Amino acid sequence: MSVSNIQIQASCADDHDYQSLSVDDARKHIFEKIKPIQEYEKLALREAINRILAEDIISGTNVPGYTNSAMDGYALAGDDLPTESSHTYQVIGTAFAGAPFSGTVASGQCVRIMTGGVMPAGSDTVVMQEHVERIDNMVRIGNGHCPGQNVRQAGEDIAKGSVVLQRGRRITPADLGVTASLGFGELSVQRRPRVSFFSSGDELRSIGDGKGEALAKGEIYDSNRYSLYGMLHRLEVDILDMGVIRDDPDSLREALEHAANTSDMVITSGGVSVGEADYIKPILDDIGDIDFWKVAMKPGRPLTFGHLGDALFFGLPGNPVSVMTTFYQFVQPALHYLASGSHEPVLTLRAVCSTAIRKRPGRFEFQRGILSLEEDGTLVVTKTGQQGSGLLTSMSQANCFILLAEDCSDVEAKATVTVQPFSTFI
Repeated sequence: MSVSNIQIQASCADDHDYQSLSVDDARKHIFEKIKPIQEYEKLALREAINRILAEDIISGTNVPGYTNSAMDGYALAGDDLPTESSHTYQVIGTAFAGAPFSGTVASGQCVRIMTGGVMPAGSDTVVMQEHVERIDNMVRIGNGHCPGQNVRQAGEDIAKGSVVLQRGRRITPADLGVTASLGFGELSVQRRPRVSFFSSGDELRSIGDGKGEALAKGEIYDSNRYSLYGMLHRLEVDILDMGVIRDDPDSLREALEHAANTSDMVITSGGVSVGEADYIKPILDDIGDIDFWKVAMKPGRPLTFGHLGDALFFGLPGNPVSVMTTFYQFVQPALHYLASGSHEPVLTLRAVCSTAIRKRPGRFEFQRGILSLEEDGTLVVTKTGQQGSGLLTSMSQANCFILLAEDCSDVEAKATVTVQPFSTFI
């Protein structure tokens, strides 16, 4: 008696599925459909941290605004430096930061100058105080010094009229200092993206009073909304948590329409597969526009992307690890592009894999790993045990993804692999 397997359509267990997009193609589709936000607002400088610049920052002045000393020392003319033996100079005054010396330095003379002090007329060189011998109102300087040393030229850091920070840049602490040095008190920044999200599923229960509702058989606590909130909270977005929506077509339709009318992006978790209670995809077919709904990746294959009116839509899988993986690989880059119109660079590293990894070609795998630095400077990554898409502890324990491309097969122990640190996700 022979036994044969029955399969009427592609499944997440298959190595290949002609209906699934590659990870790279899925990203391209997403970026092609996004129209970056054009609205902006003006904020006080300190409030602009981490926001996206809405216009170029152009300097109206030189920084430094004047040629000044980079050291505490003595200012003199470079062509008056000793070339063979030491030479003695008369100290004719002192230049402090904010209190310049008003005279002119002649041959055989120098001015005591402090760091940041304006270079006196007739001088272009500073000899640091540790390299001179002071004798009353005279100093002795030896040879070996170079004309122009220890001097910061006007405009050396920023030239007047230059573009200091470009539109689309996320503002860093250093950027606040730079713009403050130019005298800016406020900045124009892009409006934050508005993001609505909810979970769907009759099996989901809320946490309630901190101890959780009592679970009936087959029920689970909703963890996905908390993971999603945590990931969104670290980004500069306005968040609307719509809770858990039950598996009912009318309820889901109402929730999707409300989210689409109030948000730039709508994110759901669960309900986007092909089960009998997975209603979101047919509702989207009716009131929205689906661009794709499967990606050749593991975990996270049933990922839906499209539009609900003017709002972007991401239907993430229901499994907790799949939610976080698809968010980091697709949703977060999309949010950055929506907010800035620019692509966020992806940092990857090469590391030695401490153990063997089983992998079949056909899908891009994002395995969870722990990246560490050996005493000899070698980066080593270790897989976080079982890699099931429902094992959220594998994300909690990990600090990186191990990136295994579609055509990659089994990885031998001590082989070099590509990793993506979680720290790159903010």
